Amino acid sequence: MRAGVSGIVALLLLLVVVVIGYSSLFTVRETEQVLLVRLGEPVRVVTEPGLHFKAPFVDSVISIDKRILDLENPSQEVIASDQKRLVVDAFARYRIKNALRFYQSVGTIQAANLQLTALLNASLRRVLGEATFIQVVKDEREALMGRIREQLDKEAEGYGIGVVDVRIRRADLPDQNSQAVYQRMQTERQREAAEFRAQGGQKAQEIRSKADREATVIVADANSEAEQIRGQGDGERNRLFADAYNKDPGFFAFYRSMSAYETGLKHNDTRFLLRPDSDFFRFFGNPSGKAANGASNAQGADSK
Repeated sequence: MRAGVSGIVALLLLLVVVVIGYSSLFTVRETEQVLLVRLGEPVRVVTEPGLHFKAPFVDSVISIDKRILDLENPSQEVIASDQKRLVVDAFARYRIKNALRFYQSVGTIQAANLQLTALLNASLRRVLGEATFIQVVKDEREALMGRIREQLDKEAEGYGIGVVDVRIRRADLPDQNSQAVYQRMQTERQREAAEFRAQGGQKAQEIRSKADREATVIVADANSEAEQIRGQGDGERNRLFADAYNKDPGFFAFYRSMSAYETGLKHNDTRFLLRPDSDFFRFFGNPSGKAANGASNAQGADSK
């Protein structure tokens, strides 16, 4: 009987030891840091991964992520220094570097995100409100993001948070402003296109006028030169005709008659109305051209 009671007591003691031992151990993962709280008061922070000990039933373990966390900020409307409204879409990355301060100030990651969102929006308005639209969109975007990160990191330090990076994903005009800007840009481009077309038309007209003027001058010079050459040719022809006539008047008369025959007796047009004693066909009866004259003289003598 006593042996049975002793066994039960030993089993109970063993169970108590197991429970106490289990309550005295906790594990820290590589992606987290642990805050030990004893009766509501923070005791220490454990960052080394592995198995660790704590006071059983007195200490409680609070796990806090030590990885880089993302903060997605909703789109905000910001007014730049040149009074242009911008829709800014930004995000931040941060890590918890002081677990005790983080636990005492905000307590949870959800609360920290809400607090950081308000701080990020304030930094965006403060920094971007000192810059112009072009600086935000193009010229100094990287420097502005650096200034926002510095300000946010300084303000988040009181919560045990270190800001790693702040990025502006998109910075653009509101939709209604964008449409107005696009229409203005389109109107400006159409005006420039019309101006370029007008300048091109004027230049084309100048080129055409110059070309027509040069063509008129060239044609006039060519006609003048042609008339001169034609005059020289006619003079040379007359000279040759005169030389030929002086050398052989009979042959010259024959040649002129043959030329007249060639010109006058064309194909399908050989009708002539001439007097019987016409001198035009005198070479038809005699190559010397004298028969026609003799015949006409004879006829004249008969008539007398």
